[in-house]
Amino acid sequence: MKASEKFPAALIDKIEDYADAYLSEYSRAAGLVDRSRLAQAALLVQKTASSGGTIYSCGNGGSAAISNHLLCDFAKGIQTDTALRPKVVSLSSHAELLSAIGNDIGYEETFSYQVRSWGKTGDLLMAISSSGNSENIVRALREAKTAGMATIALTGFDGGRAAVLADVSINVPSQNYGVVEDLHQSVMHMLAQFIRAKQMEPALIAQRKF
Repeated sequence: MKASEKFPAALIDKIEDYADAYLSEYSRAAGLVDRSRLAQAALLVQKTASSGGTIYSCGNGGSAAISNHLLCDFAKGIQTDTALRPKVVSLSSHAELLSAIGNDIGYEETFSYQVRSWGKTGDLLMAISSSGNSENIVRALREAKTAGMATIALTGFDGGRAAVLADVSINVPSQNYGVVEDLHQSVMHMLAQFIRAKQMEPALIAQRKF
């Protein structure tokens, strides 16, 4: 799926006009996110949570923040009002371990080292990378495959290497980092809320806040 032309491509003088253009790009890219791949991802997350496997997430920079936020919404959000007890680990959350691996081995091994340490068949890796080409993300996906784990990649732009490596690739076809990250966050929320609702008593859904 091809990303749009570069946004912004020229100076937009007023914040009001920039907001309109940004939200237009967000809506355009959101409309092109493959819904069938969202369905595949939801099945993988629910299967992993139901079978007692661990859901691992990882990302750099803004994607690290999404990875950490995913830990909250998947571990607590999915569990609320359901019988599911997801085990969720963000590989981006431990500054001490990340800095030790980066300093002593190399930053490109920050996530693959952790996957190699703990990952096993029945687990799931959710790798988040706007470019899809961050070396530590690519190596983590490869290591997860070696360990027999299922994999989901959230990418932007043209998807990069991560989109090719993952079992399920959810691509946001935009060339704006903010739009890509915003939609990755939205995808994370959609998955968490949908899986929670599917596991709830139907009568509770109208009573609860999501």
